[in-house]
Amino acid sequence: MSALPHEPSPETSSDPFAFEFADGPQTLAELRAALEVINPEVLTAFNARLDAATFGWDHDEVIAKARRAVAFSKRAQAAAAEAAAQEEAAGAQQVDDPWAHLDVRDSSS
Repeated sequence: MSALPHEPSPETSSDPFAFEFADGPQTLAELRAALEVINPEVLTAFNARLDAATFGWDHDEVIAKARRAVAFSKRAQAAAAEAAAQEEAAGAQQVDDPWAHLDVRDSSS
């Protein structure tokens, strides 16, 4: 049975570098705002490359590279936040073992 349009395909790649068309900003304004969040110098460099590119393939390539950079930076931020949350949860779960006194193994050896 095939997946519905809103469901992921069973053949979905597990490649962390796979990039779907819908990933990342969809307009130049959104793209510029996202690049400025990453680093204002990145936005300046993007604008310079976009101005230097000719319409057509060059123009599309500059935009595509910037969209991938934004998408991957957001994935990295999400991964870092998830790792921090897991570390915090692991630290919160560390408690004294209430059953330690029942351990009959001799620890004096």
